[in-house]
Formats: sequence, C-alpha cells, structure tokens
Amino acid sequence: MACLNADLIAKSVNRLRKKRGLSYAEFLRTLTHLHFSNKNIEDIGDISMCRNLTVLYLYDNHITQICNLGFASNLTHLYMQNNNITRVENLSNLQMLSKLYLGGNRITVVEGLEQLSELQELHLENQRLAPGETLLFDPRTLLSLAKSLCVLNINNNNIDDVRDLAVLQDLQHFSAADNKLHNTEELEGVFGLWPQLLHMDLRGNPACKTPKYRDRLITACKSLEVLDGREINELTRQFLINWKASKEAKMKRNNTGALIPYPLTNDLNRVQGLTSTAVQRRKKPQPSFHTDLG
Repeated sequence: MACLNADLIAKSVNRLRKKRGLSYAEFLRTLTHLHFSNKNIEDIGDISMCRNLTVLYLYDNHITQICNLGFASNLTHLYMQNNNITRVENLSNLQMLSKLYLGGNRITVVEGLEQLSELQELHLENQRLAPGETLLFDPRTLLSLAKSLCVLNINNNNIDDVRDLAVLQDLQHFSAADNKLHNTEELEGVFGLWPQLLHMDLRGNPACKTPKYRDRLITACKSLEVLDGREINELTRQFLINWKASKEAKMKRNNTGALIPYPLTNDLNRVQGLTSTAVQRRKKPQPSFHTDLG
C-alpha cells in the first residue's frame, strides 16, 4: 500500500519536472491536476506543497479517511469513488469545490458539507452498506446545499423515502435508481417542489410498477425533459396536464353541486320522522264549511 505525499508525487512527475528545469518545490507549486487513481493508495499524507491544486483524482484506491486536504482552497473537483471511506469529513476548507464524487464507498450518513456553498454535483451511488442500512442525510447539510446543488446521484442505497430532499429546489439532474421508493404520491409532492428538474432516473424502484406512474410524475414535474431514460414529448405533457385539470375540476363540481336537505345520520327512523314532520308542516289546514238548513 502507498501513501500519497510529496515524494510520491515528485517521483511520478520527475521527467516532466526536469524538462521544465524546475526544482521539486517549484514544480509542485505549478501542479493543478493530480492523477493517482488505482495506485493502491491507502492514506493521504502531506501534499500541501501543491497549493494550486484544482482537480484531484483518487478513485479506485483503498483510502479510508478524507484528510490533509485543508490547504487546497482552489480545489474544484474531487474524485474519491470506490475507496473505503466511511465518513464525509474534513472538507470545510474546500469552499471552491463544485463536484464531489464519493460513490462506491462505505458512507452511511451524508454530512459535513455545510461550508461548501459552491457544490453543484454530489455523487453518492452504490455505497457498500450493511444489511438493513440505508443512506441518510444530515438536515444541516441539505439546507446548506439547497441553493447550489444541481446534480444528485443516490442510486442503489436502499432509500425508501426522499421527503427530506425536498429542500433541494435547484436540482436539475436527479438519479435514485435501484432503491426502495414505493409511494408515488410522496414522490409527486417532493418533485413538484423542484421547478428546475430536467432529468430524473427512478428505474428499479417499486413505484415504477404503480398505475399511471409515468403520467403522474410528468404532470408533477413541469420542466422534466427525460424520465427513466425516455424523453418526454411536450404534446404528451400538455395533454396530461389538461386531463388532470379537467379531472380535478369535475371532482370539485361533484363535491359542491349536491345539497343535502337534512343532517346526515345513520338513524333511518329519525330521517323518516323528520321527513314526515316536514310534510305535515307543508300541508295547509283546509277550511270547514257548515250549512245551517234549519
């Protein structure tokens, strides 16, 4: 196993450094991209000499902890998918970070992102969870990402409820395939709050098998262009919206059109008594005519 540090970086770029005629320290300061994917790296050591780093590739390694990146205030892209990370931590100084890739790790709680006001993409798919576990979200992290996050990938994480995600109202791309989402009505309620949503993938969830699933989500998501890999025809969307509006108007008329003259009751005798009394009240007394013949 290897540790990512200044020496390892220097060895990997030694030929390029010599070509430029720079010292190790000078050359490390010029680096903006580091490519160390699939290098059997287990730890992140001191790489603070790479002070101008903007993109770091560390996917397909054996890293267990996110650490020693506090110096990288210019970092915009961090690729750490397919490692052994269990916690999202030590990222608060990366305030320029816009894309974070953490899929294929062992994360159970999404947290520690409260300071990342520029984060636009968050990829968390395929966490290696213990049986019965589901990926959870810290409400503080969700609130902090509400005004910046545009892309969220939470595929295959045993998730059965997305109501906590309703605050992410700037989402444009949402992937939650191969989870356990089953309540289409709840999905409509959440996705109806995302006015910017363009692409959504829910394939492999139980909700996909419910009647009118696709129609209901198309009418709930007014801007959606692609659902489960299939484009949405604008004429189809307008037809479904008009049909839903017509149905709701008809139901409203049915609920308000009929007036009930007497209180509802299960007592049939009472209803009959009220009816009989009312009929008697309506009857006018007939005048009596007596003829005196004698």
